[in-house]
Amino acid sequence: MTVARAHKRRRLSPPESSDRHSSPETPNGNGYLAQAARWNLEQEYEQRPRKQKKGTESTRLPIKTAEGRIERIASPLSDQESEEDVSSGSDNEEQSEPEEGPTIEEQPAEVPIRQQIIEAKEELARIGTLLSEDPEEHIGGFKTLAEITTSTNPTIKRLALATQLAVYKDVIPGYRIRPLGEVDKVEKVSKDVRKLRSFEQALVRNYQNYVKELAKCAKASSDNSSEATAAVASVAISCACTLLLAAPHFNFRGDLIKILVDKLGAKRRDGDFSKCLSTFEKLFREDDDGELSLDGVTQLTKMMKAHSYRIDESLLNSFLHLRLLSELTSRGSQNRIDRPSENPANGKKPKSKKEFRTKKQRKLLKERKSVEKEFKEADAIASHAERERLQSETLKMVFVTYFRILKARIPNLTGAVLEGLAKYAHLINQDFFGDLLEALKDILIISASDTDSNDLTTITISDDEATKDHASNQKDSLRPSLLATTTAFALLEGQDIARSASSLHLDLTFFTRHLYKSLHSFSLNPDIELSAKSPRLPDSHQNNARRPQSPTIDNRVNLKTPSVLLLRALSSILLPRSVPPLRVAAFVRQLYIISLQLPEKSAQAVLGLLHQVLKLHGRKVAALWSTEERKGDGVFDALRSDVEGSNPFASTIWEGELLRCHYVPAVREGVKGVERVIKDIR
Repeated sequence: MTVARAHKRRRLSPPESSDRHSSPETPNGNGYLAQAARWNLEQEYEQRPRKQKKGTESTRLPIKTAEGRIERIASPLSDQESEEDVSSGSDNEEQSEPEEGPTIEEQPAEVPIRQQIIEAKEELARIGTLLSEDPEEHIGGFKTLAEITTSTNPTIKRLALATQLAVYKDVIPGYRIRPLGEVDKVEKVSKDVRKLRSFEQALVRNYQNYVKELAKCAKASSDNSSEATAAVASVAISCACTLLLAAPHFNFRGDLIKILVDKLGAKRRDGDFSKCLSTFEKLFREDDDGELSLDGVTQLTKMMKAHSYRIDESLLNSFLHLRLLSELTSRGSQNRIDRPSENPANGKKPKSKKEFRTKKQRKLLKERKSVEKEFKEADAIASHAERERLQSETLKMVFVTYFRILKARIPNLTGAVLEGLAKYAHLINQDFFGDLLEALKDILIISASDTDSNDLTTITISDDEATKDHASNQKDSLRPSLLATTTAFALLEGQDIARSASSLHLDLTFFTRHLYKSLHSFSLNPDIELSAKSPRLPDSHQNNARRPQSPTIDNRVNLKTPSVLLLRALSSILLPRSVPPLRVAAFVRQLYIISLQLPEKSAQAVLGLLHQVLKLHGRKVAALWSTEERKGDGVFDALRSDVEGSNPFASTIWEGELLRCHYVPAVREGVKGVERVIKDIR
């Protein structure tokens, strides 16, 4: 039979110490032991309060903040969750030691990115609403928005930039805020004026920081940048474009223009490039006083010169949207009226008409005039003379850019320069006519030499691709030659230079001969009725690698077709009254020949031009329709470059009989109309 082991009982009283020399005040003393024998440690441990690990519910009511939001305030933590008593046993002390380590402090949980974006949207909406309602009372909201813009999250950064754009568009006043001087700071003003000045200066300061942030974000875009950085840069450029259109009168306009110019100077053409270019075009069209156009053209021309004019053609086409053609015209004086004045020559009024005013009335009238003058300056209404001065400076910079590009002979910009010169030719100073005509002659010579070299290349090389390249080069050379000819004749139109042409010794015979020689090439051009924006079918015979991609931006703003340019040049040559009969007869003979090759609309236009020419010079060329009489001997040479030496009166116009059988009724009627004019003359 096994004997059960007795249970070991815990000894509550401390053991007796054999050290008799210990002090009674210490734990090893006799007095301490006698007192400890009466302790009930288990009962005291049982009565000690337990720790509550469950979360306590808040019993407080929700409150409403000053911003109108309802929030709940959590109750403070209970004091019962304190550390254990120091008088506990050694076992309890050892268990509490690991809880006091660094692992007790809980790390804040990371907020998900989606939650951060939602919270940022709510905060931006709240601040934007407060600023839109009363910006003077919540001026600190601008700084808060700027702090949110510094977020590392690209989505939050874009939202903050767009929010600031909407806020500034609503808050910006309709006038330019000037900085306060020393006199203004010490001047005694009312409380409302002081408050308004403080708000304006704070607005300008925060607006400047916002523009700097836009410039910083826009510069971060590059070919090697990430998608997030490129997205932020795109938003920054869009904000700059919108802000420049919404508030072009406000401060730091030059900084916004610089953001757009830097983007236009980049080599990559994307959606942001197109947006900046369209912004400049709209600014040029809507500019009333000319100051904004001058700032934009100044920075654009500096950028072009810095890049040695290795720029896109569309930048030069933006100059065609300037309000120079309609504004810089001959107008009457704004300061004088051409009518008999009631005042005498000395400018003094007669005594009978002089009104009597007291000293007080004269003082009030003087103050009223000074106030009206200040109002006029505050409204920033530019006078007619000031507007002409600004637009003249703008026009000067545009022409300097055009002449430098012509002098540098940059091929891809020649067409854009000629379009601009053809539009603003009547505004060019007469002193530049000689140099400009020489530059236009060089363009015609270069285009003719390129065409001849392409002809030789096509003859020697039998490759199909060489033939296609020759055709495309020929099409590209026709338009610059037409523009050069049109520009040369436009110099004599719209000015008083026609009377002084002999004194200036302007000889346009070279342009006349070149146009006469190129008529057959123009008639065989398949794109003569297509403009830059006309839809074209892709060439099925051209490889995809060699097929030109359709540009995102149109290269030309001048949408005139080659047919229209040709008719304009012919009108400048044939419609003046002092045209020699041989020149008129040679051109009329050639126009009938090319009418057989031209498309129907161009043929109708040529016949309409012939109708006008014959009404004016019909008696000079009536012999071309007669088979019985001749004014010249020999044979007519249609391929001769010399107009007068082609001997047009040695032939008869027989192409009219073929045009009578044309498949278009309008062409048939046009031929009959031309013949009726000849019959009336006879």
